[in-house]
Amino acid sequence: MALQLVQPVAPGDYVSWPHDYVPYVLTVASLLNLEEAQEQVLRHAHPLASEPVPIAAAAGRVSAEDVVAGVDLPPFASSAMDGFAVRAADLPGKLRIAGESAAGRPSGERLEPGSAAAISTGAVVPEGADAVVPIENVVRYDNDVEIAQAVGPGAHVRPRGGDVAAGEVVVPAGGALTPARLAAAAASGVAELACARRPRVAVLATGSELVVPGEPLGPGQIYETNGVMLAASLAALGVEVLHEPAVADDETALREALERGLTADVLVTSGGVSVGEHDLVRAAERGLGVEEVFWRVSIKPGKPVSFGTRGDTLVFGLPGNPVSALVGCELFVKPALRALQGLADPLPRFEPGRLAVGLRRNEERDEFVRARSRFDGDALVLEPVTGQESHMIVRSGAADALVHIPRGNGELAAGSTVRWLRLATG
Repeated sequence: MALQLVQPVAPGDYVSWPHDYVPYVLTVASLLNLEEAQEQVLRHAHPLASEPVPIAAAAGRVSAEDVVAGVDLPPFASSAMDGFAVRAADLPGKLRIAGESAAGRPSGERLEPGSAAAISTGAVVPEGADAVVPIENVVRYDNDVEIAQAVGPGAHVRPRGGDVAAGEVVVPAGGALTPARLAAAAASGVAELACARRPRVAVLATGSELVVPGEPLGPGQIYETNGVMLAASLAALGVEVLHEPAVADDETALREALERGLTADVLVTSGGVSVGEHDLVRAAERGLGVEEVFWRVSIKPGKPVSFGTRGDTLVFGLPGNPVSALVGCELFVKPALRALQGLADPLPRFEPGRLAVGLRRNEERDEFVRARSRFDGDALVLEPVTGQESHMIVRSGAADALVHIPRGNGELAAGSTVRWLRLATG
């Protein structure tokens, strides 16, 4: 049977061969670049409904609304030092000790002219006092202190509301609830936070060659790694991971596994998204009502990545080669999950660094090179690991950096500045 193109193929276009089209009529579409594909993903990744979360359980979540201070912080003028609260106008001089203000136990008495009050760090500055003299600058007698130097009003005093005033925003909507931000919310009197609920992510590896680690290998079989890798990587984002058993290249079994996975907020498959005779995933998903948004992106590795939706469920098809799956997860799946949790800036955070060696650029595709980062003086240097082929997951396991080499002509010389993405390491 002759193959027929339904329209001319332009330079840079690709030809897709859907399994469920009979006769085998080819369709044509241009590859998206990285930025276009990420934009398409984020266009469909809307924050999930919010839920109240106790502050003690909110680590790693994202605030769904502005968190507002319930009190001034500090809520009173307090001392920044252990020492003596004084009136600046009385110095230098010898002062009578008139009471003490300790943390949590303010003196409650007004400081009169010619007197000083012992004070500890964080304690309330007594009414009438306007400065604190550190204890090392004081000579103490039985009931008096002598201070030889003058100080200005406000010295070593933390003013009320100096950090934040009641009603001001301490964590913006879309902000990650880091330890410091949680501390800010707690210090401001906030006990509960509104956060997008945790996404449920189904992870499904496909391929008749896959065997559970620990089981004996038969002819042509390999151990299943992608499900383990993807589940671990995504769990670090604080999502609920449903790690499904690997499924063979069988239409019935694959359809049943995909149907289960499509009940989650996000379905991530690996394998079966290229153009081989046994690449059945995309056709099976179409049969289940998945609307494909794009297929194949001009990146290396990871070109055959697919993305679609069914209702509110986001569906990612990652290639079967483990390094390709890793790259697709970092560039597309993780940004979607951050967006579902409401993060204001969900795209990967690339950092600047310098190449240790020269690398040739790919004319057609952005390339992502696995590397080790190290410091050479003040410069962060990126040394590519040996073995960059997309099946070499053991070699990639030694890398802590994913280096972006933009498509183009020629070579990036050693010392060139590039962007790199930090990979999780032990």
